[in-house]
Amino acid sequence: MTAGTRTAIVQACLAMAAGVALATSPIVATTAAAQPIQVQPPLPFPVPPAPPYLDPAFYQPDPARVAAAQPGEILSARQVNLANLWLLPLNSNAWQLSFRSTNTRGEPIAAVATVIVPHRAAPTGQRALLSFQMAEDSLSVNCAPSYALQMGSLPNPLNPVPEAEFVEVQAMLQLGHAVVIPDHQGPNAAYAVGPLGGRITLDAIRATENFEPAGLSGSDTRVGLWGYSGGAIPTAHAAELQPTYAPELNLVGAASGGLMADIRAAIDYNNGTSTFGGAVLGGLFGVAREYPQVDKFIDEHMNPLGKALRVVHENQCVALQFAAFPFVNIKGLFDYPGDPMLAPEVQPVLDELSLGHRGTPTTPIYIYEAPLDEVMPINAVDNVYDIYCKDPNARVNYTRDLLSEHGIAAVSGTASAAMWLDNRLNGIPAPAGCHNRDVPSEITDPGAIGTFVNAIGQTLASALGMPV
Repeated sequence: MTAGTRTAIVQACLAMAAGVALATSPIVATTAAAQPIQVQPPLPFPVPPAPPYLDPAFYQPDPARVAAAQPGEILSARQVNLANLWLLPLNSNAWQLSFRSTNTRGEPIAAVATVIVPHRAAPTGQRALLSFQMAEDSLSVNCAPSYALQMGSLPNPLNPVPEAEFVEVQAMLQLGHAVVIPDHQGPNAAYAVGPLGGRITLDAIRATENFEPAGLSGSDTRVGLWGYSGGAIPTAHAAELQPTYAPELNLVGAASGGLMADIRAAIDYNNGTSTFGGAVLGGLFGVAREYPQVDKFIDEHMNPLGKALRVVHENQCVALQFAAFPFVNIKGLFDYPGDPMLAPEVQPVLDELSLGHRGTPTTPIYIYEAPLDEVMPINAVDNVYDIYCKDPNARVNYTRDLLSEHGIAAVSGTASAAMWLDNRLNGIPAPAGCHNRDVPSEITDPGAIGTFVNAIGQTLASALGMPV
Protein backbone atom coordinates (compact mmCIF):
# COMPACT_ATOMS: atom_id res chain seq x y z
CA MET A 1 0.00 0.00 0.00
CA THR A 2 1.40 3.37 -0.98
CA ALA A 3 1.67 6.36 1.33
CA GLY A 4 -0.90 8.23 -0.80
CA THR A 5 -3.40 5.40 -0.49
CA ARG A 6 -2.90 5.21 3.29
CA THR A 7 -3.46 8.97 3.54
CA ALA A 8 -6.67 8.75 1.51
CA ILE A 9 -8.01 5.93 3.71
CA VAL A 10 -7.17 7.86 6.88
CA GLN A 11 -8.95 10.94 5.51
CA ALA A 12 -12.04 8.88 4.67
CA CYS A 13 -12.06 7.35 8.16
CA LEU A 14 -11.72 10.78 9.74
CA ALA A 15 -14.67 11.99 7.68
CA MET A 16 -16.79 9.10 8.94
CA ALA A 17 -15.60 9.70 12.47
CA ALA A 18 -16.56 13.33 12.15
CA GLY A 19 -20.09 12.22 11.27
CA VAL A 20 -20.21 10.05 14.38
CA ALA A 21 -18.89 12.87 16.52
CA LEU A 22 -21.59 15.18 15.24
CA ALA A 23 -24.17 12.70 16.49
CA THR A 24 -23.48 13.82 20.05
CA SER A 25 -24.15 17.51 19.31
CA PRO A 26 -27.78 18.27 18.41
CA ILE A 27 -28.43 21.72 16.95
CA VAL A 28 -31.48 23.88 17.43
CA ALA A 29 -32.80 25.81 14.44
CA THR A 30 -35.81 28.04 14.01
CA THR A 31 -38.54 28.03 11.39
CA ALA A 32 -39.88 30.98 9.44
CA ALA A 33 -42.49 31.34 12.20
CA ALA A 34 -39.67 31.48 14.82
CA GLN A 35 -40.60 28.06 16.20
CA PRO A 36 -37.60 26.14 17.57
CA ILE A 37 -36.79 22.96 15.68
CA GLN A 38 -34.53 20.30 17.15
CA VAL A 39 -32.04 19.20 14.52
CA GLN A 40 -31.53 15.50 14.97
CA PRO A 41 -27.94 14.18 14.76
CA PRO A 42 -26.85 11.92 11.90
CA LEU A 43 -26.96 8.17 12.11
CA PRO A 44 -23.64 6.75 13.32
CA PHE A 45 -21.76 4.76 10.73
CA PRO A 46 -22.54 2.00 9.70
CA VAL A 47 -26.23 2.27 10.67
CA PRO A 48 -28.15 2.45 7.36
CA PRO A 49 -30.90 5.04 6.81
CA ALA A 50 -34.48 3.87 6.48
CA PRO A 51 -36.02 4.20 3.02
CA PRO A 52 -38.81 6.81 2.84
CA TYR A 53 -41.68 4.33 2.96
CA LEU A 54 -40.32 3.08 6.31
CA ASP A 55 -39.71 6.60 7.62
CA PRO A 56 -43.22 8.13 7.87
CA ALA A 57 -42.43 10.39 10.82
CA PHE A 58 -40.10 12.46 8.60
CA TYR A 59 -41.62 12.01 5.14
CA GLN A 60 -45.31 11.92 6.12
CA PRO A 61 -45.77 14.09 9.22
CA ASP A 62 -49.11 14.74 10.87
CA PRO A 63 -51.42 16.31 8.20
CA ALA A 64 -52.83 18.75 10.77
CA ARG A 65 -49.33 20.03 11.51
CA VAL A 66 -48.61 20.37 7.81
CA ALA A 67 -51.84 22.30 7.22
CA ALA A 68 -51.05 24.70 10.08
CA ALA A 69 -47.65 25.61 8.59
CA GLN A 70 -46.83 28.22 5.96
CA PRO A 71 -45.30 27.27 2.59
CA GLY A 72 -41.60 26.64 3.15
CA GLU A 73 -41.95 26.32 6.92
CA ILE A 74 -39.67 23.66 8.40
CA LEU A 75 -41.42 20.76 10.11
CA SER A 76 -38.40 18.59 10.99
CA ALA A 77 -34.64 18.69 10.43
CA ARG A 78 -31.80 16.22 10.78
CA GLN A 79 -28.13 15.96 9.94
CA VAL A 80 -27.21 13.32 7.40
CA ASN A 81 -24.10 11.66 6.04
CA LEU A 82 -23.93 11.79 2.24
CA ALA A 83 -21.79 9.58 0.04
CA ASN A 84 -20.60 8.92 -3.45
CA LEU A 85 -21.62 5.43 -4.58
CA TRP A 86 -23.52 4.81 -1.35
CA LEU A 87 -20.38 4.29 0.78
CA LEU A 88 -17.65 6.88 0.09
CA PRO A 89 -18.46 9.73 2.50
CA LEU A 90 -18.76 13.32 1.37
CA ASN A 91 -16.89 15.55 3.82
CA SER A 92 -19.32 18.47 4.00
CA ASN A 93 -22.14 19.80 6.15
CA ALA A 94 -25.44 18.19 5.21
CA TRP A 95 -28.99 18.11 6.52
CA GLN A 96 -32.44 17.03 5.46
CA LEU A 97 -35.44 19.28 5.93
CA SER A 98 -39.07 18.24 6.03
CA PHE A 99 -41.18 21.28 5.15
CA ARG A 100 -44.61 22.40 4.06
CA SER A 101 -45.37 22.90 0.39
CA THR A 102 -48.47 23.06 -1.82
CA ASN A 103 -49.82 20.73 -4.48
CA THR A 104 -51.45 21.77 -7.76
CA ARG A 105 -54.88 21.97 -6.10
CA GLY A 106 -53.67 24.44 -3.49
CA GLU A 107 -53.64 21.82 -0.73
CA PRO A 108 -50.86 21.64 1.90
CA ILE A 109 -48.40 18.77 1.52
CA ALA A 110 -45.14 17.76 3.20
CA ALA A 111 -41.96 17.64 1.14
CA VAL A 112 -38.29 16.84 1.79
CA ALA A 113 -35.04 18.41 0.62
CA THR A 114 -31.33 17.80 1.21
CA VAL A 115 -29.22 20.84 2.11
CA ILE A 116 -25.43 20.82 1.64
CA VAL A 117 -23.04 23.58 2.71
CA PRO A 118 -19.35 23.32 1.82
CA HIS A 119 -16.57 23.89 4.33
CA ARG A 120 -14.84 26.37 2.03
CA ALA A 121 -15.68 30.05 2.20
CA ALA A 122 -18.13 31.70 -0.16
CA PRO A 123 -16.32 33.35 -3.09
CA THR A 124 -18.03 36.72 -2.60
CA GLY A 125 -18.33 36.74 1.18
CA GLN A 126 -22.06 36.05 0.98
CA ARG A 127 -23.02 32.44 0.52
CA ALA A 128 -25.20 31.84 -2.55
CA LEU A 129 -27.62 28.93 -2.95
CA LEU A 130 -28.16 26.62 -5.91
CA SER A 131 -31.31 24.53 -6.05
CA PHE A 132 -30.42 21.41 -8.03
CA GLN A 133 -33.36 19.37 -9.31
CA MET A 134 -32.29 15.82 -10.09
CA ALA A 135 -33.92 13.75 -12.83
CA GLU A 136 -35.84 11.47 -10.47
CA ASP A 137 -38.03 10.16 -13.33
CA SER A 138 -39.39 7.51 -10.99
CA LEU A 139 -42.69 6.32 -9.62
CA SER A 140 -41.40 5.41 -6.15
CA VAL A 141 -40.55 7.68 -3.23
CA ASN A 142 -37.68 5.30 -2.47
CA CYS A 143 -35.89 6.52 -5.62
CA ALA A 144 -35.80 10.13 -4.35
CA PRO A 145 -32.37 11.78 -3.93
CA SER A 146 -32.89 12.35 -0.21
CA TYR A 147 -32.55 8.60 0.24
CA ALA A 148 -30.30 7.67 -2.69
CA LEU A 149 -27.53 10.11 -1.69
CA GLN A 150 -27.29 9.02 1.93
CA MET A 151 -24.35 6.93 3.03
CA GLY A 152 -25.48 3.37 3.64
CA SER A 153 -28.61 3.54 1.48
CA LEU A 154 -29.29 0.34 -0.44
CA PRO A 155 -27.44 0.30 -3.79
CA ASN A 156 -30.00 0.38 -6.57
CA PRO A 157 -28.81 -0.26 -10.14
CA LEU A 158 -32.22 0.92 -11.39
CA ASN A 159 -31.57 4.37 -9.90
CA PRO A 160 -28.18 5.54 -11.23
CA VAL A 161 -29.05 9.17 -11.97
CA PRO A 162 -28.67 10.64 -8.45
CA GLU A 163 -25.14 9.29 -8.15
CA ALA A 164 -24.24 10.58 -11.63
CA GLU A 165 -25.71 14.04 -11.12
CA PHE A 166 -24.11 14.26 -7.68
CA VAL A 167 -20.90 15.12 -9.56
CA GLU A 168 -22.54 18.35 -10.78
CA VAL A 169 -23.70 19.14 -7.27
CA GLN A 170 -20.16 18.73 -5.96
CA ALA A 171 -18.83 20.98 -8.72
CA MET A 172 -21.00 23.80 -7.37
CA LEU A 173 -20.03 23.00 -3.78
CA GLN A 174 -16.36 23.23 -4.79
CA LEU A 175 -17.11 26.72 -6.10
CA GLY A 176 -18.26 27.71 -2.62
CA HIS A 177 -22.03 27.66 -3.11
CA ALA A 178 -24.58 25.96 -0.88
CA VAL A 179 -26.87 23.47 -2.62
CA VAL A 180 -30.41 22.30 -1.88
CA ILE A 181 -31.72 19.17 -3.63
CA PRO A 182 -35.52 18.89 -3.34
CA ASP A 183 -37.47 15.67 -3.70
CA HIS A 184 -39.47 17.62 -6.26
CA GLN A 185 -41.86 14.80 -7.19
CA GLY A 186 -43.52 15.10 -3.80
CA PRO A 187 -44.97 12.52 -1.41
CA ASN A 188 -46.67 10.53 -4.21
CA ALA A 189 -43.67 10.42 -6.60
CA ALA A 190 -45.61 12.37 -9.23
CA TYR A 191 -43.10 12.08 -12.07
CA ALA A 192 -43.16 14.77 -14.82
CA VAL A 193 -45.53 17.15 -13.01
CA GLY A 194 -43.72 20.46 -13.44
CA PRO A 195 -46.23 22.71 -11.63
CA LEU A 196 -45.95 20.52 -8.52
CA GLY A 197 -42.16 20.22 -8.73
CA GLY A 198 -41.84 23.97 -9.25
CA ARG A 199 -43.76 24.72 -6.06
CA ILE A 200 -41.79 22.16 -4.03
CA THR A 201 -38.53 23.59 -5.41
CA LEU A 202 -39.44 27.15 -4.40
CA ASP A 203 -40.59 26.05 -0.95
CA ALA A 204 -37.37 24.06 -0.47
CA ILE A 205 -35.45 27.28 -1.13
CA ARG A 206 -37.60 29.11 1.41
CA ALA A 207 -36.95 26.39 3.99
CA THR A 208 -33.20 26.44 3.34
CA GLU A 209 -32.98 30.22 3.64
CA ASN A 210 -34.76 30.01 7.01
CA PHE A 211 -32.61 27.15 8.28
CA GLU A 212 -30.09 28.86 10.57
CA PRO A 213 -27.35 26.16 10.45
CA ALA A 214 -27.06 26.73 6.67
CA GLY A 215 -25.74 30.24 7.40
CA LEU A 216 -27.54 31.99 4.55
CA SER A 217 -28.78 35.58 4.41
CA GLY A 218 -32.50 34.84 4.18
CA SER A 219 -34.36 36.25 1.20
CA ASP A 220 -31.30 38.35 0.27
CA THR A 221 -29.47 35.17 -0.71
CA ARG A 222 -28.68 34.94 -4.42
CA VAL A 223 -30.42 31.77 -5.68
CA GLY A 224 -29.96 29.77 -8.88
CA LEU A 225 -31.84 26.80 -10.32
CA TRP A 226 -30.41 23.92 -12.35
CA GLY A 227 -31.87 20.74 -13.80
CA TYR A 228 -31.54 18.46 -16.81
CA SER A 229 -34.20 16.27 -18.43
CA GLY A 230 -36.59 15.23 -15.65
CA GLY A 231 -34.85 17.79 -13.45
CA ALA A 232 -35.38 20.53 -16.04
CA ILE A 233 -39.15 20.13 -15.75
CA PRO A 234 -39.45 21.48 -12.16
CA THR A 235 -36.60 23.92 -12.81
CA ALA A 236 -38.35 25.62 -15.72
CA HIS A 237 -41.74 25.63 -13.99
CA ALA A 238 -40.20 27.07 -10.82
CA ALA A 239 -38.73 29.93 -12.87
CA GLU A 240 -42.16 30.66 -14.36
CA LEU A 241 -43.99 30.34 -11.03
CA GLN A 242 -41.54 32.33 -8.90
CA PRO A 243 -42.88 35.87 -9.59
CA THR A 244 -46.32 34.92 -8.26
CA TYR A 245 -45.66 31.98 -5.92
CA ALA A 246 -42.43 33.11 -4.21
CA PRO A 247 -41.75 36.74 -5.24
CA GLU A 248 -39.56 37.37 -2.20
CA LEU A 249 -36.82 35.03 -3.43
CA ASN A 250 -33.76 36.64 -5.01
CA LEU A 251 -33.68 34.33 -8.02
CA VAL A 252 -30.70 35.29 -10.21
CA GLY A 253 -30.77 32.58 -12.89
CA ALA A 254 -32.20 29.24 -14.00
CA ALA A 255 -30.46 26.68 -16.23
CA SER A 256 -32.48 23.92 -17.93
CA GLY A 257 -31.25 21.27 -20.36
CA GLY A 258 -32.96 18.42 -22.21
CA LEU A 259 -36.21 20.27 -21.53
CA MET A 260 -39.71 18.87 -22.03
CA ALA A 261 -41.43 22.10 -22.93
CA ASP A 262 -44.75 20.65 -24.12
CA ILE A 263 -46.07 17.27 -23.01
CA ARG A 264 -48.37 16.97 -26.05
CA ALA A 265 -45.38 17.40 -28.37
CA ALA A 266 -43.35 14.92 -26.30
CA ILE A 267 -46.05 12.25 -26.59
CA ASP A 268 -46.43 12.83 -30.33
CA TYR A 269 -42.65 12.76 -30.79
CA ASN A 270 -42.21 9.49 -28.88
CA ASN A 271 -45.37 7.68 -29.91
CA GLY A 272 -44.14 4.39 -31.40
CA THR A 273 -40.94 5.99 -32.72
CA SER A 274 -38.51 6.39 -29.81
CA THR A 275 -36.36 4.06 -27.76
CA PHE A 276 -37.36 6.19 -24.76
CA GLY A 277 -41.11 6.01 -25.31
CA GLY A 278 -41.43 4.12 -22.03
CA ALA A 279 -40.06 7.11 -20.14
CA VAL A 280 -42.76 9.36 -21.59
CA LEU A 281 -45.40 6.73 -20.80
CA GLY A 282 -44.11 6.62 -17.22
CA GLY A 283 -44.46 10.40 -17.11
CA LEU A 284 -48.10 10.08 -18.13
CA PHE A 285 -48.66 7.70 -15.22
CA GLY A 286 -46.86 10.19 -12.95
CA VAL A 287 -49.20 12.96 -14.07
CA ALA A 288 -52.17 10.76 -13.16
CA ARG A 289 -50.87 10.60 -9.59
CA GLU A 290 -51.29 14.37 -9.21
CA TYR A 291 -54.36 15.05 -11.37
CA PRO A 292 -57.47 12.96 -10.52
CA GLN A 293 -59.09 13.78 -13.87
CA VAL A 294 -56.16 12.19 -15.73
CA ASP A 295 -56.24 9.15 -13.46
CA LYS A 296 -59.98 8.79 -14.16
CA PHE A 297 -59.40 9.15 -17.92
CA ILE A 298 -56.76 6.40 -17.86
CA ASP A 299 -59.03 4.11 -15.83
CA GLU A 300 -61.92 4.62 -18.25
CA HIS A 301 -60.12 4.62 -21.58
CA MET A 302 -56.82 2.72 -21.31
CA ASN A 303 -57.02 -0.80 -22.74
CA PRO A 304 -55.91 -3.95 -20.85
CA LEU A 305 -52.41 -3.85 -22.34
CA GLY A 306 -51.94 -0.25 -21.22
CA LYS A 307 -53.16 -1.05 -17.72
CA ALA A 308 -50.77 -4.00 -17.56
CA LEU A 309 -47.87 -1.73 -18.55
CA ARG A 310 -48.97 0.67 -15.83
CA VAL A 311 -48.66 -2.10 -13.25
CA VAL A 312 -45.12 -2.80 -14.46
CA HIS A 313 -44.18 0.90 -14.31
CA GLU A 314 -45.55 1.50 -10.81
CA ASN A 315 -42.99 1.98 -8.03
CA GLN A 316 -40.00 1.67 -10.38
CA CYS A 317 -36.93 3.88 -10.65
CA VAL A 318 -35.54 5.79 -13.61
CA ALA A 319 -33.66 3.00 -15.39
CA LEU A 320 -36.79 0.95 -15.92
CA GLN A 321 -38.76 4.02 -17.02
CA PHE A 322 -36.23 4.68 -19.78
CA ALA A 323 -35.24 1.15 -20.75
CA ALA A 324 -38.60 -0.63 -20.69
CA PHE A 325 -41.01 -0.72 -23.63
CA PRO A 326 -39.01 1.03 -26.38
CA PHE A 327 -41.09 2.16 -29.37
CA VAL A 328 -44.29 1.77 -27.37
CA ASN A 329 -47.40 3.06 -29.18
CA ILE A 330 -48.62 5.26 -26.32
CA LYS A 331 -51.83 6.40 -28.01
CA GLY A 332 -52.53 2.83 -29.10
CA LEU A 333 -52.87 1.87 -25.43
CA PHE A 334 -56.17 3.77 -25.28
CA ASP A 335 -59.62 2.68 -26.46
CA TYR A 336 -60.76 6.20 -27.29
CA PRO A 337 -62.48 7.55 -30.42
CA GLY A 338 -59.71 9.68 -31.86
CA ASP A 339 -56.50 11.06 -30.36
CA PRO A 340 -56.68 10.55 -26.56
CA MET A 341 -54.40 13.55 -26.05
CA LEU A 342 -57.09 15.74 -27.62
CA ALA A 343 -59.82 14.59 -25.22
CA PRO A 344 -61.57 17.66 -23.75
CA GLU A 345 -61.30 16.46 -20.15
CA VAL A 346 -57.49 16.38 -20.18
CA GLN A 347 -56.83 19.65 -22.03
CA PRO A 348 -56.65 21.89 -18.91
CA VAL A 349 -54.02 19.59 -17.39
CA LEU A 350 -51.95 19.41 -20.58
CA ASP A 351 -52.08 23.21 -20.81
CA GLU A 352 -50.88 23.54 -17.20
CA LEU A 353 -48.02 21.12 -17.79
CA SER A 354 -46.70 23.05 -20.80
CA LEU A 355 -44.30 25.97 -20.56
CA GLY A 356 -44.84 29.49 -21.83
CA HIS A 357 -48.46 30.15 -20.91
CA ARG A 358 -47.58 31.93 -17.65
CA GLY A 359 -45.45 34.52 -19.40
CA THR A 360 -41.72 35.14 -19.35
CA PRO A 361 -39.75 34.44 -16.15
CA THR A 362 -38.29 37.56 -14.59
CA THR A 363 -35.01 35.76 -13.84
CA PRO A 364 -32.35 35.16 -16.52
CA ILE A 365 -32.79 31.83 -18.31
CA TYR A 366 -30.14 29.48 -19.74
CA ILE A 367 -31.40 26.65 -21.98
CA TYR A 368 -29.29 23.96 -23.63
CA GLU A 369 -30.80 21.38 -25.93
CA ALA A 370 -29.74 18.85 -28.56
CA PRO A 371 -31.67 18.94 -31.88
CA LEU A 372 -30.96 15.18 -32.09
CA ASP A 373 -32.52 14.60 -28.66
CA GLU A 374 -34.48 11.37 -28.95
CA VAL A 375 -36.68 12.18 -25.94
CA MET A 376 -37.54 15.89 -26.17
CA PRO A 377 -38.59 17.56 -29.45
CA ILE A 378 -36.44 20.60 -30.26
CA ASN A 379 -39.28 22.49 -31.96
CA ALA A 380 -41.19 22.72 -28.67
CA VAL A 381 -38.14 24.29 -26.99
CA ASP A 382 -37.68 26.68 -29.93
CA ASN A 383 -41.30 27.71 -29.45
CA VAL A 384 -40.83 28.47 -25.74
CA TYR A 385 -37.77 30.56 -26.58
CA ASP A 386 -39.84 32.55 -29.07
CA ILE A 387 -42.64 33.04 -26.52
CA TYR A 388 -40.25 34.23 -23.81
CA CYS A 389 -38.44 36.59 -26.17
CA LYS A 390 -41.61 38.46 -27.10
CA ASP A 391 -41.10 40.18 -23.74
CA PRO A 392 -38.68 43.11 -24.19
CA ASN A 393 -37.34 42.49 -20.68
CA ALA A 394 -36.48 38.83 -21.35
CA ARG A 395 -32.95 37.60 -20.65
CA VAL A 396 -32.58 34.22 -22.34
CA ASN A 397 -29.48 32.36 -23.53
CA TYR A 398 -30.35 29.37 -25.72
CA THR A 399 -27.76 26.90 -27.05
CA ARG A 400 -28.47 24.06 -29.49
CA ASP A 401 -25.81 21.34 -29.19
CA LEU A 402 -25.79 20.01 -32.76
CA LEU A 403 -23.76 16.81 -32.48
CA SER A 404 -25.27 15.52 -29.23
CA GLU A 405 -28.32 13.52 -28.28
CA HIS A 406 -30.11 13.44 -24.94
CA GLY A 407 -27.46 11.59 -22.91
CA ILE A 408 -24.43 13.20 -24.53
CA ALA A 409 -25.82 16.72 -24.14
CA ALA A 410 -26.26 16.06 -20.43
CA VAL A 411 -22.46 15.71 -20.21
CA SER A 412 -21.26 18.13 -22.89
CA GLY A 413 -23.44 20.96 -21.60
CA THR A 414 -22.64 20.56 -17.90
CA ALA A 415 -19.55 22.79 -17.72
CA SER A 416 -21.08 25.69 -19.66
CA ALA A 417 -24.21 25.62 -17.51
CA ALA A 418 -22.08 25.51 -14.35
CA MET A 419 -19.99 28.49 -15.48
CA TRP A 420 -23.10 30.49 -16.40
CA LEU A 421 -24.70 29.76 -13.02
CA ASP A 422 -21.48 30.49 -11.14
CA ASN A 423 -21.41 33.98 -12.67
CA ARG A 424 -25.01 34.64 -11.67
CA LEU A 425 -24.46 33.33 -8.11
CA ASN A 426 -21.39 35.55 -7.78
CA GLY A 427 -23.41 38.63 -8.66
CA ILE A 428 -22.39 39.04 -12.31
CA PRO A 429 -25.52 40.10 -14.21
CA ALA A 430 -26.69 38.14 -17.25
CA PRO A 431 -26.55 39.88 -20.63
CA ALA A 432 -29.71 41.75 -21.53
CA GLY A 433 -31.97 40.46 -24.29
CA CYS A 434 -32.26 37.09 -26.02
CA HIS A 435 -29.36 35.20 -27.56
CA ASN A 436 -29.39 31.86 -29.36
CA ARG A 437 -26.58 29.91 -30.97
CA ASP A 438 -25.79 26.58 -32.61
CA VAL A 439 -22.54 24.85 -31.65
CA PRO A 440 -21.08 21.45 -32.60
CA SER A 441 -20.62 20.69 -28.91
CA GLU A 442 -20.72 22.84 -25.79
CA ILE A 443 -17.64 21.09 -24.47
CA THR A 444 -15.69 23.32 -26.92
CA ASP A 445 -16.88 26.49 -25.16
CA PRO A 446 -14.01 28.52 -23.63
CA GLY A 447 -13.14 27.09 -20.22
CA ALA A 448 -15.56 24.17 -20.52
CA ILE A 449 -13.00 21.36 -20.69
CA GLY A 450 -11.03 22.72 -17.73
CA THR A 451 -14.20 23.13 -15.68
CA PHE A 452 -15.34 19.60 -16.54
CA VAL A 453 -11.99 18.00 -15.70
CA ASN A 454 -11.76 19.96 -12.46
CA ALA A 455 -15.24 18.82 -11.42
CA ILE A 456 -14.34 15.18 -11.99
CA GLY A 457 -11.03 15.56 -10.15
CA GLN A 458 -12.58 17.34 -7.20
CA THR A 459 -15.26 14.67 -6.95
CA LEU A 460 -12.65 11.93 -6.87
CA ALA A 461 -10.79 13.86 -4.16
CA SER A 462 -13.94 14.34 -2.10
CA ALA A 463 -14.75 10.63 -2.47
CA LEU A 464 -11.41 9.96 -0.73
CA GLY A 465 -12.37 12.16 2.21
CA MET A 466 -10.99 15.54 1.16
CA PRO A 467 -13.18 18.28 2.63
CA VAL A 468 -15.50 20.07 0.23
